[in-house]
Order: sequence, then structure tokens, then C-alpha cells
Amino acid sequence: MGVGHTQLAGGPHAEIMALRDAAAQGHSVEGATAYVTLEPCSHHGRTGPCCDALIAAGIKKVVASIADPNPLVAGQGFERLRAAGIEVEVGPGAAESRELNIGFFSRMIRKTPWVRMKMAASLDGTTALVNGQSQWITSPEARADGHAWRARASAVLTGIGTVLQDNPRLDVREVPTPRQPHIVVVDSQLQTPLDAHLFIAGRACIIYAAAQNDAKKAALEARGATVVMLPDANGKVDLGAMMLDLGRREINELHVEAGSKLNGSLIRAGLVDEFLVYLAPKLLGPGQGMATFGPLQSLADAVELQFQSTDRVGVDLRIIARVAGRDQF
Repeated sequence: MGVGHTQLAGGPHAEIMALRDAAAQGHSVEGATAYVTLEPCSHHGRTGPCCDALIAAGIKKVVASIADPNPLVAGQGFERLRAAGIEVEVGPGAAESRELNIGFFSRMIRKTPWVRMKMAASLDGTTALVNGQSQWITSPEARADGHAWRARASAVLTGIGTVLQDNPRLDVREVPTPRQPHIVVVDSQLQTPLDAHLFIAGRACIIYAAAQNDAKKAALEARGATVVMLPDANGKVDLGAMMLDLGRREINELHVEAGSKLNGSLIRAGLVDEFLVYLAPKLLGPGQGMATFGPLQSLADAVELQFQSTDRVGVDLRIIARVAGRDQF
């Protein structure tokens, strides 16, 4: 028996790793059954087709949870396997596989990332005191859990307000990770300081702006950033166009850690799919809220959510909720 998972971008896919693992253990896979979460690829991308590797290895049957939504595959992998005389079964574990790869499915079908917004607040919804103090409302366990969600994302998005006020790193520190997620900043006026902590070697930094400033743009690019001009009619960053651009840049899951203003703008634009909320067992009274949007004129205008899970993390409560219907694509 051999097992494997897909490596970092450009590395071998799960099928190749499993075949290698079996060979390393001295096992022959001729006549064996391969169980995969996603249809084996049938095209040449960064790696060769996994179908060809399975056929060459003498695999007799492939059990796949779900078809690959990538137009370059989309059933062609199954066709190639069947043409080679390999039995193909599709369906077991389909829901779990889609959930595991929800960012990939989002990018392939909607052309935009799956957007998850993380917020940490007191039980009465306060994310920072009136004086701006916010570290730390939630427990160390909740913060570590939040880093695990950062680690699974392709990129972490924040706004210039958070950059200027907190100078965050927004990297993964509390859990092991083989790579750091990219950083994305919404910065209409190109105010990002050249010495900001978010400039970490080895990860991409994409800054979306609206006001042209050639000198600052050149300076930021000299620091390794990619500056993208995407103004809307109001002189702000066109957030919808930004999501499409991130999809083109192969961002599957986008993890948002921003202030209430940008949070509200993303919610108002209908660009958030899922909320990751940590609630601490304390009351803080007036202060900054989780998201600034509205005011609504009717309860019917509320953003309807569906709870996915509620769990205790340390002393805190973690709630995962999705915008109703957002995962139906």
C-alpha cells in the first residue's frame, strides 16, 4: 500500500506520491486499486498527467470522490483511464472532497477565491476598545487556531488601516507550516510604509490601489511588492475586480483579517463566503465592531447565514458560518 498527498505548487500530485511510497516499501501496484479525492489530471501543467502514471503502473481500478472542475480535465481523466481498460468508480466521499477543495472549486467555477473572513471579539461583538486596544481579546488557543486557518489559505488579505495602526506581520507563527501564505493589501492611496512588517522574504505581497503614484509604486515594487491599479468609479479599489484578479493569480482560499471598515465593504459587496468568528467570554462595552455596513432599513435586508459548526477553543467559542447559498456552485 502507498499513500500520498499533492505537494506544493509545481511538485508531484498525490497519485505520484502514493506510487512512489508504494515502490519505496517494495510493494507492486500492478492490479491494485487507487483511491483518490479528485479526478486524476490528464493534461501537462507544472507536472505530467497523473492518468499516464496510473496507467503505466498497471493500476486496475480507480475510485475517485469527485470530478475535477478544471476545464483542462473535467472528465477527460476518467475517459483516458477507461480507454486504457481501467475500471473507474466516481462518488464515494464526494461531499467531503469538495469541502476539502472548496477554494479550488470556487476558483475553477466562479473564477474567484473562496473568501473566509476571520474576526475575534468579545461576546457583545467588540473587536477593539475605543482607544484602539485589541491585543488580546481571545485566548492563546484561539490565536493558534486562527494561525492554522491562515496556514491553509493561499493568501491573507488586510486593509491599509490595519497596516498603519497595527503594523502586523499576518504570517503563520503559532503552528508548523511548509510555506507562508501570500499577503494582499487594499491600499487605495498607496500609503503602505516601506518598512512595514508585512514584507517577509519568500512570500508574495500584492497591493491593490486606486490612486496613481508612480514614485511610491516603484518604491514598493523595489521592496518586492506587486502593485495593481484597480480603481472604481469612486476612487476606491474595485473589490469585485480584485477578487477576479486574485482568481487569475491562482488564489484558492482568501483569508481576510481586516478592520471593520474593509470588512463592511466586502460584506456589502457580497464578496464574503464564510465567517470564522472567535467569541471571548467577556463583555467590553462600546468600541469597534466586527463590520461596518448599513444601517439596514428592514430585517429582510439582513445577510442570512448558515451555521456550519460551533466549537470550544480554549475558553473561547469558535463559530463557522456561511452566507446562505454561497457554496452552491
